[in-house]
Order: sequence, then C-alpha cells, then structure tokens
Amino acid sequence: MLLSLLAAATETAPIQFAELGIPRAIDLGFFELRFYSLAYIAGIALAFWHLTRMIKAPGAPLVKIHAEDLFFYCTLGVILGGRLGYAVFYQPQLFTSFTEGEFVSWNLLRLWDGGMSFHGGVLGVLAAIVWVCSRNRLPFLRVCDYIAVNVPFGMFFGRMANFVNGELWGRPADLPWAMVFPGAGNEPRHPSQLYEAGLEGLLMMVVMLLLFWATRARFRPGLLVGVFTAGITSARFVVEFFREPDAHLMEFARETGLSMGQWLSIPMILIGLFFVIRALARPPLASGARAPA
Repeated sequence: MLLSLLAAATETAPIQFAELGIPRAIDLGFFELRFYSLAYIAGIALAFWHLTRMIKAPGAPLVKIHAEDLFFYCTLGVILGGRLGYAVFYQPQLFTSFTEGEFVSWNLLRLWDGGMSFHGGVLGVLAAIVWVCSRNRLPFLRVCDYIAVNVPFGMFFGRMANFVNGELWGRPADLPWAMVFPGAGNEPRHPSQLYEAGLEGLLMMVVMLLLFWATRARFRPGLLVGVFTAGITSARFVVEFFREPDAHLMEFARETGLSMGQWLSIPMILIGLFFVIRALARPPLASGARAPA
C-alpha cells in the first residue's frame, strides 16, 4: 500500500483512493470480517497483552484478575460510550430514527454504519475504570495511568480502519499525497485519517511507552494519564484543521470558528495539563508503594 502511495504521489494526477485496491473486509465465505472490527480486536488484544506485562513491573496498582475485569468493562465502555457520545455530540437523531429492511433496526444500534466518538469513548472507559476500582478498592488515578499507556494502540488501529474504509476524509488540499475519496467529490483531500493514526496512535504510543518503561513516571499518580489526555487531545485539535467536519456540523464550524471535535478537546487538554502539573508538584511514590484509593 505504501509503495502504491509513493508511486502515485509522483504522478501529476491526484491519487485516487478507489484505485489503491484496499479491501474493506476479508471474505471468509460464510462471513465477512470487516477491517473496522479487526481494528477493535487488534487494539484491545494488544492493549490487554501489554497491560499484563506492565503489571509485572514494580509498583503495579493491580493484579491480573483486575486486568481481566478492566479488559471486559473497558471494551464495553469504548463501544457504548463511543456510540452514545457520537449520538449526543454529533447526531442526536440516531436516538429516534429507524431503518426498515428485512427487520426494523434502531439506528443507534447500527454500529456497522460507522459513527463513534473519541470523547464518548473516553467517558465510557472512565466509567468502566470507576466501576472496577470501586468493586476492588483499587487506586483510581494509578489504574487510569496504566490504562492510558495502552489506549494509543487502539487509536492507531482505529484510525487506520477509518482510512481503509475511505471515511472521515480531510479538507481539500493541493499536495502530492492528497487523495480523491469516493463520496467526497473530485477534489483531492488530506488523508487526515493517516495524520490521526500518526499523531494519536504512533506518536502517543512512543511517548507513553517511553514514559512508562524508561522513566519513573508510573510512581507519580496522574502523570501518565495527564500526558496522555493533553497529548492525544492536542493531536486531535491540530488534525481537525485538516479534517473535513461532518456534513451536518459544517455550519457549526463556520459559525464558531472551530469544529465540534476541537471544542470538545479544549477542556480535555486543560484537564490533562492540570494532572501533569499536580503530579509533578507532589513527591513520587516509593518503589512498590500504592497510592490510596
């Protein structure tokens, strides 16, 4: 795929996304496995595997049985929070609209049609962490630190799935790597899904892994989750300048000067910075110590 992109970028004509030959699903004969589903599976599986490695390091605030509970409830939080957040922030009509076919389906439940909110997913994960921590009397902030390190795995795969699906494209652009996406007219556009995969996924992955494994950041409660929150929402804020707003929110972006995603990111950036400053202003925990719940 990358070779095709580089080759196409050398031509005078813009890159045609449809000509890249990227399949959107794997046909298993009896079942079609969509890459969007694979992205969720890969992100969650890799995050869980890495979390089990993290809790073996000194100072972990949880053990394997807690990690398994978090794996289950955070998965539910991502799906339910992401979908509900999308409906609340972007398309409230999903709550009252239905699609007729072989059977009548509630559009809110039609996850295969797309539509997940990053900010809603964050709230869903936080609710899941609160639930698990309250049941097991775990230190909430430190558990959030451990979960935050693993979220960029899912962000990377999710944004790559957006690219494979040819959705959430960028604004019109006159650049060698700009692409013409199906359904977006004939103008070449920023492949903003790849920008998000690079910033929200790969960059944050490197930052969070280095902080955890190469420093003592995990002994400063709130530092990792603060860096993650401020970093990933700052990346989202920047990419929104290159991403085409959803059709039904274009007027909102024109009137306010910022997209809905940017307005939702601003308070999260401030919250992240607050936790970073708070963590650095307090003495670190001793190795093997646990912060109070």
